[in-house]
Amino acid sequence: MTTRMQLMYGIRGKKLHKKKAPLLKGNPQKKGVCTRVYTMKPKKPNSAIRKIAKILLIDRKLYYKQYATVYIPGQGHNLQEHSVILMRGGRVKDLPGIHYKAIRQQLDFTAKETFARQQRRSKYAIKRPQKGDND
Repeated sequence: MTTRMQLMYGIRGKKLHKKKAPLLKGNPQKKGVCTRVYTMKPKKPNSAIRKIAKILLIDRKLYYKQYATVYIPGQGHNLQEHSVILMRGGRVKDLPGIHYKAIRQQLDFTAKETFARQQRRSKYAIKRPQKGDND
């Protein structure tokens, strides 16, 4: 039960929930310019070389520079410095501090993968292989 003093001083209030992707500011995607493309090793049980890009967000309302570290999904990419890409929310479990992913087939991120995927193609913009194709 709330006491009279708690009500008077306004101690009882709603809990504020921390946002998982604060740089998106409630938007589904944000545009940015690559400032650096590099690789990173994942956390302990996994071993690989994951591709990462550092992005300067393009936002006309901001008066200061805001950077995001973005994971580059899929096999192969054509990203380099000054490439304009679209990023979305979504963290990578084995890479600490990476809470955003680049969206393939948008803006300057147009590299096709080297092989045709059979399942889970929509995220990588690869069409379903036809019966006559021998890829």
